[in-house]
Amino acid sequence: MAFGDLLEQVGGTGRFQIVHVTLLSIPVLMMASHNLLQNFVAAVPPHFCSAHTNLSRARLSAEESLLLTVPLDQKGNPERCQRYVAPQWYLPTDNGTSGSGDNDTAHGGSDVDLQGCTDGWSYNMTEMTSTIISEWDLVCDQRSLKQMGQTIYMGGVLVGALFFGSMSDRYGRRILLILSNLLMAVAGTCAAFASSFPLYCVFRFGCGMALSGTGLNTFSLIVEWIPTRIRTVVGTITGYCYTLGQLLLALVAYFIRDWRWLTLAVSLPYYVFFLIAWWFHESSRWLALNNKPEQAIKNLKSVAKFNGRHEEGEKLTVDMLQESMKKEMSSVQGSYSVLDLFRTPTMRKMTVCLSAVWLSTSFAYYGLSMDLQKFGVDIYLIQVIFGAVDIPAKVIVTVSMSLIGRRPSQMGALIIAGITILINLLVPYDKQMARTCLAVMGKGCLAASFNCCYLYSGELYPTIIRQNGMGWASMMARVGAMVAPMVLLTADYIPWLPGLIYGGAPILSGVAAMFLPETLGSPLPDTIQDVEDRGSGRSSKKPPKETMILQDTQANLLKRVA
Repeated sequence: MAFGDLLEQVGGTGRFQIVHVTLLSIPVLMMASHNLLQNFVAAVPPHFCSAHTNLSRARLSAEESLLLTVPLDQKGNPERCQRYVAPQWYLPTDNGTSGSGDNDTAHGGSDVDLQGCTDGWSYNMTEMTSTIISEWDLVCDQRSLKQMGQTIYMGGVLVGALFFGSMSDRYGRRILLILSNLLMAVAGTCAAFASSFPLYCVFRFGCGMALSGTGLNTFSLIVEWIPTRIRTVVGTITGYCYTLGQLLLALVAYFIRDWRWLTLAVSLPYYVFFLIAWWFHESSRWLALNNKPEQAIKNLKSVAKFNGRHEEGEKLTVDMLQESMKKEMSSVQGSYSVLDLFRTPTMRKMTVCLSAVWLSTSFAYYGLSMDLQKFGVDIYLIQVIFGAVDIPAKVIVTVSMSLIGRRPSQMGALIIAGITILINLLVPYDKQMARTCLAVMGKGCLAASFNCCYLYSGELYPTIIRQNGMGWASMMARVGAMVAPMVLLTADYIPWLPGLIYGGAPILSGVAAMFLPETLGSPLPDTIQDVEDRGSGRSSKKPPKETMILQDTQANLLKRVA
């Protein structure tokens, strides 16, 4: 009898699983809010240098003060980072407004002296009440700090994955989920009340760590309490919760235009999640593997009682549990590390190619998703569109993977995404509809690529080292997410360079995906030798294994989603 049989005995799809999965899936809605929060709390409002202090005594309208103080750029808009050294009093006079002052300066001449915004900036806050940009003047010479803030957050996501991943294997999923929810609530609340930008970044780093801990332990608890046969369905539903979270963020941000209240609004629910998490049962599978069979049996009996199978639960014993876990205990024997991903030729080539695929997918995905203002469309509308496109994209790629294979689907999603991003470079800025459509198509393809990555990687890596392989791939994705915001800074020197990098990376990784083997209809490899045999074109000497269906693969993949 396997552990799955014990789970079926106490009710594999009963009331407990329904309540358990539902309560665990709700926080996933808010994960997207924190990942993409930067789009709204760090939106850059129209701004220009504040007027000279001696203008405060003059009876001038805001438009006249602006004309006196700030020159126009080549497009006829007020300069954002420069102003006249002295007010140009003659300009209102030319428009029929009385004034006096120095008329020696040539009208509109190039010899007019300019200076930086020594008296600060004025912001047009018609769209939002406040943002961190207007709060701490993260413009002009300080504009790079906006992207640095998002990079620091993504760094927290990376550190959190490493920390909470190892801690959950040692101390359990439930307690780490409780701590992660508390950390998210506290760090998010502190970020909302941060008095300076460095403090804000510190607390956002904590939010990133908490997001990894919440995601990792949420999905672990989900897959370890449901039977294999429904893991695909449950995994798909949980994935769509993240998609719906993107739509929810747009709705919340539309009604809450102040960055502090918005940050607070997406953080306070985690206090409720923290309280709910105390109800969750620790994974009996983890308890059994960590020499706590009595507590594992106690949890299984509790689940049986909740599912109305009290009599079946009372039949469970420690001996039955230990017997059911023999196979799983044997599968984790042996010492394997990340270095084993690079020791043999086929494994090395496969890992390098998958690293490129994961890094570029995450890199381009967040490069597109984290700079919505560049499309010149209402950011609330574009956030809804960007979130909604994930739904058909994931459906299409799922069908494609089943019909034409994993490798063509992965290659196609990446190459099409890269091409659409590059084409967008050629579209004039005033063609907003065309630019938005191309961006949406690219973002949808990258969402599809993510969907394909999780399944494809799990099928490529052998059982004995699959978790290490998925952990490495997940780390590469987070590195890509960290680097993505910083690439936007190159636009200050070459405006089209970020688009070229964001578009070129998926195309190159799509070419790299050509060197990966096809796994559609193939048995999953159990050992590194199986992978080497497959790479050399030889058949494994072991008896043919039954092809593992999508559900089994999904079980491993969901544990690494964050």
